[in-house]
Amino acid sequence: MSNTNHTPKSQDSQKTHNSQESRGDDTRSKAEEQRPAPVEVLRQARAQLTELTGLSPESVTSFEQTEDGWVLEVEVLELARVPDTMSLMASYQVELDQEGRLTGYRRVHRYERGRSDARRPGGR
Repeated sequence: MSNTNHTPKSQDSQKTHNSQESRGDDTRSKAEEQRPAPVEVLRQARAQLTELTGLSPESVTSFEQTEDGWVLEVEVLELARVPDTMSLMASYQVELDQEGRLTGYRRVHRYERGRSDARRPGGR
């Protein structure tokens, strides 16, 4: 009885199959590498918003992945006042593409730091 699993033809076939599998894995890993991690998206969004507006984000209050990329809500200090509780804050909606590049932003709410957010449940 002979073992046909190690014939040159079957070895070539196995090499081709292994090569195709590894190319598939490479393709998947390259696609995954191109997509930034959520933490990196947050960092990029904060940096890009600061560069465009000159305002420093204080916190990210909402973070969501969409079909087109990412949508965040970012709280920024718009006008510092004394006492600090009277400082003017704003919420910005920030949109990023799948690679984490900012594609748009808009201010959605403005309020004094010491006030409750009336838009949220329980706020007055």
